[in-house]
Amino acid sequence: MDEEKRREVARMGGRAAHQKGTAHEFSPEEAREAGRKGGRAVSQNREHMSAIGREGGESRAANQTRRVFPEERVVHEPSRTGETVRLRRTSGEQESDESEPS
Repeated sequence: MDEEKRREVARMGGRAAHQKGTAHEFSPEEAREAGRKGGRAVSQNREHMSAIGREGGESRAANQTRRVFPEERVVHEPSRTGETVRLRRTSGEQESDESEPS
């Protein structure tokens, strides 16, 4: 049986069990244990844990920057001449160009 057909049969069985009232529903303790089991499995992959930790750190740093300077947004974009142009917008102002050497 191909994957799609198997999923369709399982989906129909699950719906029928819920309608009949015999479907399994997790208790809070069962859900907790399932979460622990999944967490242990995921945490074994050090590369994955490193990647999600790095992503969280980058996100936190970006949020901290926004809290310190919430009224201004700086966007770095290369210009046609190859220099980096900084477009800075502060609240209530139009964009201003400041050229920086690359």
